[in-house]
Amino acid sequence: MIRPDLNPNVSVDCVIFGFDFQQLKVLLIEREGDFPDEKSRLALPGNLIYDDENLNMAVNRVLKELTGLDNIFLKQIGAFGGVDRISKETDKEWLRSIRAHPDARVITVAYYSLVRISDYLPAASSFAVTANWYNVDEIRDLAFDHYTILKTGLNQLRREISFRPIGFNLMPEKFTLGQLQRMYEAILGRSLDKRNFRRKIMKINILSATDEKEYDVPHKPAQYFKFNEANYKSLVETGFDNFSF
Repeated sequence: MIRPDLNPNVSVDCVIFGFDFQQLKVLLIEREGDFPDEKSRLALPGNLIYDDENLNMAVNRVLKELTGLDNIFLKQIGAFGGVDRISKETDKEWLRSIRAHPDARVITVAYYSLVRISDYLPAASSFAVTANWYNVDEIRDLAFDHYTILKTGLNQLRREISFRPIGFNLMPEKFTLGQLQRMYEAILGRSLDKRNFRRKIMKINILSATDEKEYDVPHKPAQYFKFNEANYKSLVETGFDNFSF
């Protein structure tokens, strides 16, 4: 059976966040082709959809094709359809080299996800030369309107983390309170008072202490904790939704 053509007017793009215990990261691809510099190559993983795909099918296919990531939860950010989405000459030239309809107006639907970096090994393919993690706070521009999409996804993440503890999706199974605080600081883009953070996170009772501690560290070993999902679900049933720090 011959696959229906790609729809030249609809695409999907992915904002995949990760955390390396110090910085909030985003997964970007480096596009093949001639570009004036390395930064001009960088883009969010994204592509056109097929006419026989729904959006969820398309975004999972595209993400896997370009980065190798598969079976991850993706949440829709919104649609982006500005008439100037494709305004940079470098992007126009790149589209002419790979698209059958390079001048078509494209409306994209963007998604975002939080993943544990250690769980995935990005593997670029298709028109992506590389797929690597970059510090979010060091990014100033991307292909098309992808920087706007990235900032929109980051703002949505900052809103959601204030009423749902979704940041635990970025963390390993075991973590220290210091690592947890650094994750919140990396997402929120500001420092948090250590004493206040620890007092509140312990008060809402969504962590379980383990009997394990750090080892081979140049400071006093910190205790490891785990996210207690059962306690969190019980808390939600009471109507509690204040996870802001």
